[in-house]
Amino acid sequence: GDRPNLYRNDGGNANHWLRLRTVGTTSNRDGIGARIRITAGGRTQTEDVRPQSSFLSTNDPRLLFGLGAATRVESIEVRWPSGRVEEFRNLRAGRGYTCVEGKGIAESGF
Repeated sequence: GDRPNLYRNDGGNANHWLRLRTVGTTSNRDGIGARIRITAGGRTQTEDVRPQSSFLSTNDPRLLFGLGAATRVESIEVRWPSGRVEEFRNLRAGRGYTCVEGKGIAESGF
């Protein structure tokens, strides 16, 4: 029942990011439950793919990582619910990627 908030970015977009979508083959279709660990610029971040929804709404299942000044992602480790572990190296920042269980990772246009 509160008023909505409107946020505006006055600081620009000087920092970098990485967006990751998971697609399961042996695991569930959306890779829900997968644990993603990325290393970029000497920092490591971990995030789980998990559903977020409520009545008549849902959140974006893709993961978004803030990379600061790092222009490359040194490594991405994906631990799938099936137990499979995959690792990908040397990816460009400022891109979206889709990781398909057992088939690799590719740049996405999302």
